Amino acid sequence: MIKTMTFAALHFSVAFTVSYLLTGSVVIGGAIALIEPSVNTVVFYFHEKAWKRHEANKQQAAVLA
Repeated sequence: MIKTMTFAALHFSVAFTVSYLLTGSVVIGGAIALIEPSVNTVVFYFHEKAWKRHEANKQQAAVLA
């Protein structure tokens, strides 16, 4: 859990820094830094589900071959 929290802090910091440097706005940088990691987390969840399905299909094909 500590690894997850430190990664989240790092992700927030990078998102804020990049968006602040591109926009020059603390408000926009903060908004992007909050929204982007949240969306990324949801996308990662569905990516993992699809990946597990892919792996299961791959294993099933190997058994049938």
